[in-house]
Amino acid sequence: MKALTVLAADEFKAPGLELFDLPPIIPGVTWFTKPVLLALLSSIVVIAFCWSAFANPKLVPRGIQNIGEYGYMFVRDQVARPFLGKDADRWMGLLLSLFFLVWIWNLMGVVPFLQFPIASHIAFPIVLAVSVYVLKIYLGMKHQGGLGYFKNMMFPPGLPKPIYVLLAPIEFLSNMIVAPFTHAVRLFANMFAGHIILAFFSAVGFWFLFEQLTPLGAPVGVVAVIMTIAMTAFEMFIQFLQAFLFALLAAMYIGGSLHAEH
Repeated sequence: MKALTVLAADEFKAPGLELFDLPPIIPGVTWFTKPVLLALLSSIVVIAFCWSAFANPKLVPRGIQNIGEYGYMFVRDQVARPFLGKDADRWMGLLLSLFFLVWIWNLMGVVPFLQFPIASHIAFPIVLAVSVYVLKIYLGMKHQGGLGYFKNMMFPPGLPKPIYVLLAPIEFLSNMIVAPFTHAVRLFANMFAGHIILAFFSAVGFWFLFEQLTPLGAPVGVVAVIMTIAMTAFEMFIQFLQAFLFALLAAMYIGGSLHAEH
């Protein structure tokens, strides 16, 4: 209770939505903010990494190529092949790029001095999710026909016909609205919440150890620093997991369009 009293008396302000309201880097250029700059930097990092790893591969991989091949095999075996089967290799370029790009986006949240997860701005996940979904619909109509694609989506075979009265609108909403929405929001929400949690524990630690250093506040500050370290490690796991899930769902959507039985 005393610690809370100290907080109230000295007007400690927990980090909030102001973390995401960033000013333009160049005055007057309103769209060029820190997330945009970090997104461009992330794209350069992914392109440079893939170029270094795969442009001139050696028979015995070393260094960057070795890391790239581990990443390639992980995405191929855990993301592409379970949903795409024999078509997996054809889509590895897209899926590998998605995985690495989203992962680097997320890791920007724990890189010193940068410390902003790009996907915590909803516009970035939306662009990727909509792109994947437009591709899904295009491939479905190309491989199953326009009517065939929507028929297979809304009327899965093998069910009693009266069930379709309820099932068809549910399947339409699920596939056309809910799926792309959750594809984007899942990534956004995890990065948004993780950034606020890390900022909160960092702010508490800094406040009690530097701004209001007292015998009562010092232990609170130490605990906050320990929690910051622990939550950073946990957040890095979540960042990898969300990149994996985003690529996994992309593979699932593409596989469902290529093969009606999915």
